[in-house]
Amino acid sequence: MNDVTEPLRVAVTGAAGNIGYSLLFRLAAGECYGPDQPIILQMLEIPPAMGTLEGVAMELEDCAFPLLKGVEMADDPNRSFKDAHQIFLVGSKPRGPGMERNDLIKENGPIFVGQGQAIEKTAAADVFVITVGNPCNTNAWIAMNNAKGVPRERFTAMTRLDENRAVAQLAAKTGRDTTDVSDMIIWGNHSATQFPDAHNAKVGADRVADLVDDDWLRGEFLTTIQQRGAAIIKARGSSSAASAATAAIDHMRDAWNGTGSRMVSMAVPSDGSYGVPDGTMFSFACRCSGKGAWQIVPGVEFDDFGKEKFAATLAEIQGEAEVVKDLV
Repeated sequence: MNDVTEPLRVAVTGAAGNIGYSLLFRLAAGECYGPDQPIILQMLEIPPAMGTLEGVAMELEDCAFPLLKGVEMADDPNRSFKDAHQIFLVGSKPRGPGMERNDLIKENGPIFVGQGQAIEKTAAADVFVITVGNPCNTNAWIAMNNAKGVPRERFTAMTRLDENRAVAQLAAKTGRDTTDVSDMIIWGNHSATQFPDAHNAKVGADRVADLVDDDWLRGEFLTTIQQRGAAIIKARGSSSAASAATAAIDHMRDAWNGTGSRMVSMAVPSDGSYGVPDGTMFSFACRCSGKGAWQIVPGVEFDDFGKEKFAATLAEIQGEAEVVKDLV
């Protein structure tokens, strides 16, 4: 990556949307890259939202962030991704009433074809990408396969929101702080089939499985995490925004700064680990060594219940890939 004194060019799509709005000010405040790393924000929106985006740009200016060295706006990804070192692919069409998941995949797929092509054409040579817009695993896979000149390990998708949700539930159940919970990994797809693997998680030095009833872990805990997004939509009338932005920052901050010995949840292109076919965008237990370098943690073991859930989420991802195979 470039020298720390030089501004990072950080592109954000869907920048005037709820998640984008929650994300931009925290990026500009230094919450992702640290208090010494200046950034330039390159914000992308669709043409009808450019007026709203101008208002967002005014607010960013009015905050007088010391680290914010420039704000650029465009409705063309070739402009917004030009020389970008870090890209947050946030913008996507939301699921409408009565829309099935496969319908959403077909609607959003072409967006990520164009964005992948623009990344390959215009982004910095060391670009690193997180896909937030849903269905994020498949959207990231589409973008990756339309940017074949970019090393595939530069493309990731966000399952950190699911991890954060699971950590919060475990902390509440055990009466401990969220900082006491570790190794809480999400496997597979960011969807209702995801597998929150509490079997391998810890609270302090104790295994979660030794502290919490197994029926709760396999029942209420599992369904709460899998269906949390829908529950939030029902409660507030719109999808997660601030929590999604927080998770995106957590994901990118760990990729940028490294995780040390900690394991975190990241959807990354498989290298064949755990029997997941090569190139599949799947959430694994990962460790990051910084500046976008990550490794899949080997040797995590599953009980029979975990193996069943792992297989189900893998099957869903493979089914989604089949729906959009003509886009890659």
